[in-house]
Amino acid sequence: MNIQKNESVLLDSNISGDLKNIAEKVYSNERITFDEGLLLYEKGELGYLGTLANYIREKRHGNSVYFNRNFHIEPTNICVFDCKFCSYSRLLKQKDEAWELSEEEILNLVRNYDGKPVTEVHIVGGVHPKMGLHYFAELIRKIKVIRPDIHVKAFTAVELEYMCRKAKVSYEEGLRILKEHGQDSLPGGGAEIFDEEIRKQICEDKCTATQWLEMHETAHRLGMPSNATMLYGHIEKFEHRVDHMNRLRMLQDKTNGFNTFIPLKFRNKGNQMSHLKEVSVVEDLRNYAISRIYMDNFAHLKAYWPMIGRTTTQMSLAFGVDDIDGTIDDSTKIYTMAGSEEQSPVLTTQQLVEMIKQVKRTPIERDTLYNVVTDYSNYDFSKEEVVL
Repeated sequence: MNIQKNESVLLDSNISGDLKNIAEKVYSNERITFDEGLLLYEKGELGYLGTLANYIREKRHGNSVYFNRNFHIEPTNICVFDCKFCSYSRLLKQKDEAWELSEEEILNLVRNYDGKPVTEVHIVGGVHPKMGLHYFAELIRKIKVIRPDIHVKAFTAVELEYMCRKAKVSYEEGLRILKEHGQDSLPGGGAEIFDEEIRKQICEDKCTATQWLEMHETAHRLGMPSNATMLYGHIEKFEHRVDHMNRLRMLQDKTNGFNTFIPLKFRNKGNQMSHLKEVSVVEDLRNYAISRIYMDNFAHLKAYWPMIGRTTTQMSLAFGVDDIDGTIDDSTKIYTMAGSEEQSPVLTTQQLVEMIKQVKRTPIERDTLYNVVTDYSNYDFSKEEVVL
């Protein structure tokens, strides 16, 4: 695919010289600085940002949009931590609104997908005081007995830090145990915003930014890839977003272990920060575009469709996004409880494909590591026996 740079951003007299310099850097494949990232947030208009982000996106991935067939398992929403933005977790004493799945219930969720072409199970939940490292290691082993081919992406760095601390093992030892029992990769949750002062206000009692980064660096060293997230649109300022991305970019320079970057929008329903107004869709799109421009060593940028809704997800594909997550199959409550756009987060493969094709993009089913499973450009769904 022959990607041409859009000269309009360089010729537009309304664009400042500094912004034109950033555009020249993008077209020359040069890294932008922290200050330039901040300038994009402060001065970058939507059209300008979208033009640059889409150029990068199409240069890397052409017209392709990736998704996977996955389902989520959330073992419990009981959590020892008290994150102010969280609408999902409950303390042990809040029994009316809490759930705790038994091992057999969890394994039955996996058995429900017998004969279905899912490639990934995503396991995250609350940090339960009685569900520890060895419990989860054995659970993963049993999942792999039922479904040896499935990729197990499990446990945020927040969950893992607590598991290792309770088990009195190092991060490396804890991750090695999980890997030996069948865990394949880590999701990106729990990163929130790395700035220590912001973290103190919104999630003071859980793992620090340093611990989060150390956990992922250790996983990468052990050959376990991971994702990275950023929770935006609450009390943080633009410089906190750039600082967050900069720390991730530096770690990616060191390990090259991150698969994708996932900006997560703060939703204000049913949590201790409900007094805050959510940011606009325009700000969502600006944030995706700046993320694509700044995170130059991340191959993929994901929009999590259950959180922002199908329409915004479709628009994001013109602002740097090349991945929209997966089928989900109504198996997550983390964002629906926070007031996300999708209160029943399930799309079949056919629906995902149609959603992507509606905006003239090419749907590509991937596995967790972005190996192509199926190109759906000209796929005939009438010939598929099992559609998920």
